[in-house]
Amino acid sequence: MEDTTIVFANKDEAKALLGTNDEILSIFSNSFPCKTISRGDSVSFVGANDKDAANVLTELQYLYRQGIKITKEEVRYAISLQKNGEGDKLHSLFSDTVLVTAKGKHIRPKTLGQRDYLEVIRKNDVTFGVGPAGTGKTYLAVVMAAIYLRKKIVSRIILTRPAVEAGESLGFLPGDLQEKVDPYLRPLYDALQDILGADLYQKFIARNIIEIAPLAYMRGRTLEDAFIILDEAQNTTAKQMKMFLTRLGQNSKMVITGDLSQVDLPRGQTSGLYDATKILKDIKGIGISYLTAKDVVRHDIVTRIVEAYEKYEGNK
Repeated sequence: MEDTTIVFANKDEAKALLGTNDEILSIFSNSFPCKTISRGDSVSFVGANDKDAANVLTELQYLYRQGIKITKEEVRYAISLQKNGEGDKLHSLFSDTVLVTAKGKHIRPKTLGQRDYLEVIRKNDVTFGVGPAGTGKTYLAVVMAAIYLRKKIVSRIILTRPAVEAGESLGFLPGDLQEKVDPYLRPLYDALQDILGADLYQKFIARNIIEIAPLAYMRGRTLEDAFIILDEAQNTTAKQMKMFLTRLGQNSKMVITGDLSQVDLPRGQTSGLYDATKILKDIKGIGISYLTAKDVVRHDIVTRIVEAYEKYEGNK
C-alpha cells in the first residue's frame, strides 16, 4: 500500500513534532492502526487510517510553523477530532490566535469548546462560562479582557471572586485588604501577569486600570466602561449573583465563570451560578457556554480524572 509521508524542514521541527525520544510519535502509533516509520527528516504512515494520521501531523506542522509550541495534550485533542470526523476543523481551530502575550506566547483556543466560548463572549454583554477545572474558563476570560483593554474598547479591567472560606466580611483576617484577599485572587493575578507581563501589570494596578477585589466590595457600585470578570461564581449565593449582575454599567462586558461540581457553599444553600444559568438562559444579550471534560487542556490525566468523577456522580 502506498505510504503517506510528512517531510520536516529541519531537525528542530522534527523534534518538536515527534517529541523527545519520539514520545509524540508514539501517541500516533497508539492512536492509529497504521504503521509509523521515522527516518529522521520525515515520517511515513503506512496502512489503515494513514491519511488520517498524516492529516493530523500536517496540521501540527502548520501550527509549529506559526510559532506555536506543540504539546502532547494538543496532539491527543487533534487526533480525537480526526477520529470523530471533525478533522476539517483542525486548521481553523489551530490558526485562530487571539492574542500574543508579552513574552511572545500565542494564545488561541485549544478546543472547539473554547473557540465557541470566546465567540459567546464576543457576541454578548454578559457571558456565563461553566465547566470543570482545566478548561481555560478564567484564563480565556482574562485574555479577552486584555484584548478589550488594548483596543481601548474599555478603560479598565475589574476582577472579583467570592472568598467563601474566609467569610464575606473578611474582617477577622489579619492584614490589610490586599493581604486578606490575595490567596483567593492569586489565579487572576497569575493569568494577568502571564498575559501582560509583570511590569505592565504592576503599572496598571498602580493606576487602578486593573482592579482586583472580593465580591463583597462590588455592592452599591455601577461598573461602567469596564471588562468585569467574576471567577469561582459557583460559590456565590443567589442574592450575591443578582447583586453582581445588576452592577453592569454602560459600555461594559461581564464574564462569569464557575464549576458547578465544586460548590463550597454551606449545605442546603443553592449556588447563584446554578440559578442564574436557569433564570437568564433566554435573555437577549446574555450567553451561556458549557465546557466539558473534552475541553480540559491541562495534563491528560486531569481529563481522565474529570471524566471519572462525572461518570461516578452520574451513576449516583
